[in-house]
Amino acid sequence: MTTEHGGGDGQAVPGPLSVLIVDDQDLVRLGLRALFEQEPGFTVAGEAGDGLAAVEEAVRARPDVVLMDIRMPGIDGLAATGRITAHPDLAGTRVIVLTTFEHDEYVFDALRRGASGFLLKNTPPAQLLDAVRTVADGGALLSPTVTRTLIREFTGLSPRSAVPHPRLGRLTEREREILVLVAQGLNNHEIAERLVLSPATARTHVSRAMTKLEVRDRAQLVVVAYQSGLL
Repeated sequence: MTTEHGGGDGQAVPGPLSVLIVDDQDLVRLGLRALFEQEPGFTVAGEAGDGLAAVEEAVRARPDVVLMDIRMPGIDGLAATGRITAHPDLAGTRVIVLTTFEHDEYVFDALRRGASGFLLKNTPPAQLLDAVRTVADGGALLSPTVTRTLIREFTGLSPRSAVPHPRLGRLTEREREILVLVAQGLNNHEIAERLVLSPATARTHVSRAMTKLEVRDRAQLVVVAYQSGLL
């Protein structure tokens, strides 16, 4: 794993980003490997064709980012994502779920298990590279449109009573307000504009909310807000 990644402030960090490619289709893995190997600033940490191998490779290589397919033999990508994000030696590893459909019924479950976001498999190469950089720097791949769609989709599919996060009471009123805006898909600059704050102040509030709620990144803030009934 490369060092000094994270912070979510968009600043460049030294060292190439290491990527673990997980997909049960050989051609998909081959194509992704070729993309990252020819792009400066990236290195391929390894490959896996099923969920169990993905967990083993992640523990071995400790990549910055795992590109995780969902439907695979053995344990699927959801279970593998949960094992990776819960592993004590992989606290710095982020998972991006690869899916064929934007409305994949498993996307929210992947986020709940610790994924930092998701991408469609037909995402253009340049956007895929940017996405890996974003997630490695602590961002989340959740646009406002996609976030609203996911929340509407999963609220309709599996209605449930809201269960407030056990650490929700730690947040100030402002931090709760910002939590909702993050869950709506707004980035720090958009939050700053909405609340008439500086981007640096908005970023500080987001970071404090993540610390108090003990979550990995912005994607997990969306999960907290959804499950706590704040949306």
